[in-house]
Amino acid sequence: MHRGDHYPRPAYPEAFVVIRTATGICILLILLCCCAGCTGTAPASSPQPVTSSADDFSTWNLTVNGTTQSVYTLDKIRKLPATTGNGFAVSTVGIKYGPYTCKGVLLSDLLTLSGGISPGDQAWISAPDGYLWVFDYEQVQGKGFITFNEDLKEIPSPPLEILLMYEQDGKPLSYNDGGPLRVAIISDEKGVVTEGSAWVKWVDKIEIKKK
Repeated sequence: MHRGDHYPRPAYPEAFVVIRTATGICILLILLCCCAGCTGTAPASSPQPVTSSADDFSTWNLTVNGTTQSVYTLDKIRKLPATTGNGFAVSTVGIKYGPYTCKGVLLSDLLTLSGGISPGDQAWISAPDGYLWVFDYEQVQGKGFITFNEDLKEIPSPPLEILLMYEQDGKPLSYNDGGPLRVAIISDEKGVVTEGSAWVKWVDKIEIKKK
């Protein structure tokens, strides 16, 4: 035969043709399913709302131990005489925090309500995470602090006060910022920077340690 000639097509039984056609369709469907599985994306689940009770301070309280013991809820703290001042802190690695307008109750007022502090005594302030800071009698009176200007150059200390802050820049102090109650070292002057180590967060206990 010449190359242009055609071989006669064999006559297949009709059933064979049907089976072969059905097999081809099945293979095609399998390939389509595989492709869909490889290129398709699973439907994204609806994001669940994130709720946090971090700023729910309804169960929080402050205990002050002196010659008498006083326990305060946040509402009771807010009903005490309030003081507002300028606060500005620097961390041990030189990061500045502030300046802030700080509002709260003076440490000296809380100590007076629990028997007062005398020369030689100390005020121990602590938080639930175990952090503790000690202020001596002179510091409770606003003296004996190291202070800096905004360029972190040491300057003579102006009169200072230790505040238990519950508002920062006109807003309730959040948990992430140390709320509901945090130590702040404040001044009537702006731009006075103090050491941030003394700014205890999440304060829940104050003790007067007698000499």
